[in-house]
Amino acid sequence: GAQAAGLALAACAPQRQETRTPVPEGINDAFLAKEIDVDEFVARWELESREVYVARHDIVAAMQVEPGDTVADIGAGTGLFTSLLSEAAGPGGRVIAVDISEAFVARVADRAEREGLTNVETRVSNERSAELPAGEVDVAFLCDVYHHFEFHEDMLRSIRRALKPGGRLVVIDFERIPGVTREFLMGHVRAGKDVVLAEVRDAGFELVEEVDVAGFRENYFLRFER
Repeated sequence: GAQAAGLALAACAPQRQETRTPVPEGINDAFLAKEIDVDEFVARWELESREVYVARHDIVAAMQVEPGDTVADIGAGTGLFTSLLSEAAGPGGRVIAVDISEAFVARVADRAEREGLTNVETRVSNERSAELPAGEVDVAFLCDVYHHFEFHEDMLRSIRRALKPGGRLVVIDFERIPGVTREFLMGHVRAGKDVVLAEVRDAGFELVEEVDVAGFRENYFLRFER
């Protein structure tokens, strides 16, 4: 019985893996490169033509971070949200900024020091784990990061492990709608919102709500609970 079911599952598993759209090859190479020009990414990401940059204050408000919360800024990049989350969490709170790029992590640490953000700590993560402390995080935040996960099951498992019971996961990512979404994003983004929803639910999260963010045309904001 159980053995047969196990064999049947094993037979299905690789197939299921193959039918899923893979992450574009080399999607994270630029971040893992030894020589990386962080200023170039600041110029590319922190500008008025990027929806999440324009909406950054609305996004942080919608995250409902309470003073004293521990917030994980996963895939923190250039630290665009780290400073804002630091302010929201307050002196009694904590922001853990993680990224797979050592150069980005160093930049965020510099930025925190320069801005006098005493509640920010930084960590280098990897493709399979967010490298966060177990059971300490109130809110985990992924902004235009989910589609970079090459091993989303492992990453979601590591995020779930880091969250306190009832902890929240906020996922902001790009819509992927054939005929509507621009061509670059269709090629760059592995999964549309429905697939992301299903994957996050499968990992042990419950959808609380989709938040309507003013100015979002290409992105969506989903709030989950552990």
